[in-house]
Amino acid sequence: MIRFGLCCIFVEQPIKFRTATATHLLKKERPEQLEKLSELCLENACSLLAAFKFCAAAGIGCFRINSQILPLKTHPGVGYAVADLPAGRQIIDTFKECGRFLKKNNLRASLHPDQFVVLNSPRAEVVASSIAEIEYQAEVAGWVGADVINIHAGGGYGDKPAALQRFKQGFSRLSEKARKLVTLENDDKTFTPADLLPICVETKIPLVYDVHHHRVLPDDMSIAEATAASLKTWNREPLFHLSSPLNGWGGSQPQQHHDYIDPADFPPEWRGLAITVEVEAKAKELAILRLVADLGLKKTSVTLKNAKHPALKRGCRG
Repeated sequence: MIRFGLCCIFVEQPIKFRTATATHLLKKERPEQLEKLSELCLENACSLLAAFKFCAAAGIGCFRINSQILPLKTHPGVGYAVADLPAGRQIIDTFKECGRFLKKNNLRASLHPDQFVVLNSPRAEVVASSIAEIEYQAEVAGWVGADVINIHAGGGYGDKPAALQRFKQGFSRLSEKARKLVTLENDDKTFTPADLLPICVETKIPLVYDVHHHRVLPDDMSIAEATAASLKTWNREPLFHLSSPLNGWGGSQPQQHHDYIDPADFPPEWRGLAITVEVEAKAKELAILRLVADLGLKKTSVTLKNAKHPALKRGCRG
């Protein structure tokens, strides 16, 4: 069975995740900073529960949690421990409630740190901040039961073998808890599946195969070969990525994502697999449900336009 995944935000559902800027918060005294951050974190935890409830109702099997679900968590000027926030206990309890709902409804959750997370950077301060960001997301993953923190290998810096060695060094500095969650994704600029599979096998890091990236940056492997090799790296349900080019494969900048998925871009090799496919499309929940229909899979009974089901009522309970 294929489980489709929704990435981070919605286009029609009134489920929002809030953030703040460090510039704004640095104008406040520390108690005011913590009060504001506490408010944002609790609201985001409640929104995550609503997101999970929507996915369960809509037949969407996976939700990618926004990397700033705890805004500015590791920022050097305003960073914080959740337990030190005024509503810290309630925030953690709400995330754990998300985890119970996830498990009860057979849903899956993942995280995908921002592009500034680069474990193979030649700059020590970038590696240190990247480790801190992954560790924070591992903490959230533990509360909600997410089993993937997906990252890219980083830059090539003119010497890809040396860059991959630095990645291994950075990866080794993570906690055991974080290392068990980290996955590696091929990208559309530097590292192909063929580049990453040896390091995935060596370090036991699962490969998140992004077929769009592979089409933009091909190697000697076919989609069928890359799919099969990627599947072998997983010790849990494999997770892949799917998207379509904004201007078509013959157009400019094929790396840009379309609002929807062209069903022709869904690899036939993936049919019948027990995998999660995160749909990276700008139309978000609309794109997933259209793809399900286009592929002739089971349709949802949820009407998306201004849907008013229990997941969307304010507050964390119910």
